[in-house]
Amino acid sequence: MNDCLEALLQLLPLDRLPRTGWVQGGVPVPESIAGHILGVSHLALALGPRIEPPVDMARLLTLCLIHDAPEAWLGDIPRSGSQLLAAGSKPAAEHAAAEKLLTPLDPGLHKAFWDYQAGDSREARLVKLIDKLQLGVQLLAYLRAGQRGLDDFVESVRATGCDEFPPAEEFKRALLGRIEEILD
Repeated sequence: MNDCLEALLQLLPLDRLPRTGWVQGGVPVPESIAGHILGVSHLALALGPRIEPPVDMARLLTLCLIHDAPEAWLGDIPRSGSQLLAAGSKPAAEHAAAEKLLTPLDPGLHKAFWDYQAGDSREARLVKLIDKLQLGVQLLAYLRAGQRGLDDFVESVRATGCDEFPPAEEFKRALLGRIEEILD
């Protein structure tokens, strides 16, 4: 249990670490990584039951809760930073951090993180998609609050492919409709 307690303490920074892309976009008080994880989990609760054939909701939520756990040690490395790293170094570092952070909680969580990273299961691919759509939900909240200059984020949401999960495509259309109402 001491290892479990230590791992939980190591995950606490997720509540204080900001999502770096929003910082770079000029958002004065960006969401935390933990806030993002919670938003991804909420969106999974909304979209998961609408997916056919059904997904394993317990696995889906597990993947949501652990998908950014390595950022407790690595921080949120934005796309601009990732592009400067040697090929494969970011996933390798995330895998190593996930192993050390998640295995003390439950050895199966490290394997689940590997599934998420590789996108081998439908649940993993859905979490990757929901991760991008949650960015759009947060974007809409920032736009409603008057934040502007986030065009790269709008384009990111537009470019999100949802072909495998039609309810996600329907959600994306609704989300983009709301975003475009504000920007027009």
